[in-house]
Amino acid sequence: MTELVPISAAPAVTRSGGGLTLASGALSRRAKAAIVVRLLLNEGADIPLEDLPEELQAHLTKAMGQMRLVDRDTLKQVAEEFAREVESIGLSFPGGMAGALNALDGRINPQTAARLRKEAGVREAGDPWKRIRDMGPELLLPILEEESVEIAAVMLSKLDVSKAAELLGKLPGPRARQITYAVSLTGAVTPDAVDRIGLSLASQLDARPVRAFNDGPVQRVGAILNSTTSITREDMLAGLDETDEGFANEVRKAIFTFANIPARIAPRDVPRILREMDQDALMIALAGAPAMNLQASADHLLDNMSARLADQMRETIQEMDKPNAAETDTAMGTVVATIRQMEAAGELMLIDVNDED
Repeated sequence: MTELVPISAAPAVTRSGGGLTLASGALSRRAKAAIVVRLLLNEGADIPLEDLPEELQAHLTKAMGQMRLVDRDTLKQVAEEFAREVESIGLSFPGGMAGALNALDGRINPQTAARLRKEAGVREAGDPWKRIRDMGPELLLPILEEESVEIAAVMLSKLDVSKAAELLGKLPGPRARQITYAVSLTGAVTPDAVDRIGLSLASQLDARPVRAFNDGPVQRVGAILNSTTSITREDMLAGLDETDEGFANEVRKAIFTFANIPARIAPRDVPRILREMDQDALMIALAGAPAMNLQASADHLLDNMSARLADQMRETIQEMDKPNAAETDTAMGTVVATIRQMEAAGELMLIDVNDED
């Protein structure tokens, strides 16, 4: 398709019957492209012409505007030529550094991609608002907080309703009310202005430094401490309390341990979790829970499975040799790891804990 568009010269036409008919031997490539596009549109094809450069879109539109009728033989010849050209293509490349970077997006190192964009002086292509809509609330919230209320109102209007509502809920009341009122004043904003705002915001977001880590420090420390023994974890948290009590509190919220099961696992999710659980580890964790002062967590699991299964497990636990602290700690770590894996896979939603918890 792109091979047929960058052409020149208006199509030659002849009179035939009651209208204008294109002379089959005098068609420019631009005219052939217009014929192919018209044919595909008539067949209901969804052609992303908006992805073409604006100049080519204009050439194509003008070519279609100059044409009237095409006889069947000409149409057949043009379609066959187009089919031959398409079939002869073995591989196509995006063209230019911008196209190459977009094609490799997510497949090369982000730092390398950012450096190449800067060296080539290219920005990310495509609709800036689509990129903005795909960004997380943590990136968009500072824009609503720092930009003018007019800019913030335009951005809020371009977001999905659910994301816009989520962002409004994170803003202080006065600021949220200002932006909400400003939305009512956006009726006269022109498409060009909205496009310029989108390009400006996307450029700001594209210019932010590439982070070496995907997760924040709280999440990383929390994940590390999740995998340590309870003695090491408490020792590390005590040290963090002395160094930075606020950071230590945030890490505690990010940590999920066997002790957190009653507060963060919904009763309805317990049977699903138990199906994925290593049964030997589960039995050791349940048997060792009283000695670790974690009977509440064991009861939460036992009380929310089938009564028959719970009775069988209680009988087995009574007959078991009591595990030592190291065995219990390891088993509880296995139980927690399974729950974390289910959460990461989207199979489980842990209950959020608020500041008072």
